[in-house]
Amino acid sequence: MPSSISKNTTTNNFFSRTTLSRFVMSALLVGIAAGCSNNAADATGNTSVVNAAQTKDAPAKASADNDSAVVSALQANLKASGIEETIVSAVPTDMGGIYWVTAEGLPSFFTDKSGKHIIQGQIVAVGGAAPVDISAALAASTAQEALKAVDKKEMIIYPAKGETKAVVYAFTDADCGYCRKLHSEMDDINARGIEVRYLAWPRSQESVPKMEAIWCSQDRNAAMDQAKMGANVQAPSCATPVQAHMALGSRLGVRGTPAIFTEAGEQVGGYLPAAQLAQAVGAN
Repeated sequence: MPSSISKNTTTNNFFSRTTLSRFVMSALLVGIAAGCSNNAADATGNTSVVNAAQTKDAPAKASADNDSAVVSALQANLKASGIEETIVSAVPTDMGGIYWVTAEGLPSFFTDKSGKHIIQGQIVAVGGAAPVDISAALAASTAQEALKAVDKKEMIIYPAKGETKAVVYAFTDADCGYCRKLHSEMDDINARGIEVRYLAWPRSQESVPKMEAIWCSQDRNAAMDQAKMGANVQAPSCATPVQAHMALGSRLGVRGTPAIFTEAGEQVGGYLPAAQLAQAVGAN
């Protein structure tokens, strides 16, 4: 199994890391809310829909453009403020002096060349035929690269029936009502040519054992089906990717479930009925 997978006996460590840095940075970097979250108004996640046609020409840079000087400056400034976070990259954007930052276990954000300022939210470029949301394109690029790197063996996959017209990644929790609602439409979703790749996103410590049991089951799909119907799934302990999926979700700004991403890295929901999901991912 990949090195990112850890024993489920260490799960509590993920939740016990209540350092000042994690608390402060998580509070500052509020990501997209979708599905089952602390805010009932976010249940359908419709506000998180990204228009691919609007962002496809946005000026995102390749990770090869990482500016190590900005990374070092930002890392040093964070440390000086008592925040211990690992900065992965700082990529220049179309806006002079502004960089797109990727950090371990945190949603991406913007910073300036000095690395002294953390900026979150949208940056919209105007002057062309239509406004372009630079931040959406960069977020999608980050997500696309990260999701593509996940081994298929670490996911629970429900393949499309017939021709595969689209692939979606869904961060899910067996105890989430909207996740169960989405799963109840899986046959319809697959029949529309959509392959669903599940990643684990337990929303609380109480949900972790069930999610790990699903991933430790001999038949993961059957275990997921049972869990989504409310069954108390149990299995012998094993190495699981649950913590790695949780860290990945945090990095991509996931705050609720289901959080659905396309292969292009665009977040299209929250829960969406099968027909709307097919339309959102171009499977019609």
